[in-house]
Amino acid sequence: MSSSGRQPETTDDPSGRATHCARVVVLGANSFSGQDFVDLLLDDPDRQVLGISRSAERSRLFLRYKDREREQLDRYVYHALDLNRDLDVVIAMIDDFQPDAIVNFAAQSEVAPSWDHPEHWFQTNTVALAKLVNHLRRSSTLSRFVQISSPEVYGTCEGRVLESAPLRPSTPYAASKAAADLLLETYRRQFDFPLVTVRATNVYGARQQLYKIIPRTAVYLRLGRRIPLHGGGEAVKSYIHIRDVSRGELACLERGQLGAVYHLSPPAGISVRAVVERLCQLHGMDIGNVVDIVSERPGQDAAYVIDSSRAQEELGWQPRCTIEDGLREVSDWVESEFSAIQAEPLEYEHRE
Repeated sequence: MSSSGRQPETTDDPSGRATHCARVVVLGANSFSGQDFVDLLLDDPDRQVLGISRSAERSRLFLRYKDREREQLDRYVYHALDLNRDLDVVIAMIDDFQPDAIVNFAAQSEVAPSWDHPEHWFQTNTVALAKLVNHLRRSSTLSRFVQISSPEVYGTCEGRVLESAPLRPSTPYAASKAAADLLLETYRRQFDFPLVTVRATNVYGARQQLYKIIPRTAVYLRLGRRIPLHGGGEAVKSYIHIRDVSRGELACLERGQLGAVYHLSPPAGISVRAVVERLCQLHGMDIGNVVDIVSERPGQDAAYVIDSSRAQEELGWQPRCTIEDGLREVSDWVESEFSAIQAEPLEYEHRE
């Protein structure tokens, strides 16, 4: 048991090729997915972690690792640096840290606003990455670079979608992520760049950005506000709890095959409307009384349902948190932190 009272995460390793990564850089560490991954990394007392994101470090409301003991946090250093404006500083810092692994969560990730300023999405997700990877290919210490991609690079995902599916993005955001994946693959083939790619489905959980549909629904229900339901909520998503995704990403980091793509997803999809309805039930409300049907967003794919058999068979990974337990966790988080949440913006605020 760790000094914080947490039981370290464990996963079977059927591959027999586990690699311990003692010095890890997390790019995009201040994001929802990045912060949870940092927290999981800190379970290992022998690991040093360097976190980099463009914004000032957030409060404990949004950062799970902030609840850790001081001696655990001493193994984590955070820097607010922008890959677009401060890349030379980031590169120098990485060189000085001499990581054996880098995990890249850094991205412009919102879909709908990417239609308004697609150049911002390509600048962050592709152009800055191009300069970074061109430098990192010469690193003498780097043994793993984990790229956090997205199943949106496939477009609509229906049927049994495997890692070999063609890339058919439907939005500027998805196109910028597909371009990044293709760029990194060229460096892997040409220079043996130690790439492992992860595509996880719709991540959720406590501490997520408040404008995302699951926390926003819980907050709106608490505030008595009506919930806009794009396209009536017919789009099918594959909601997966943040800690299940972090465990999968760690398995990919330590045991994934170089050059491989791994999917992380639950067994089945669920419509947005069904998720909102379950949250309404947790609050004792009828969905018909609290939602407004609004037009669907441009480029919204009908479904994101992908096959995660490879991660299960090669890495011994399995999702553990049910959608019922995960939604209850989010509702409990909103309730317990409601005073702090009320002081936060509830809408997406774009930064170039």
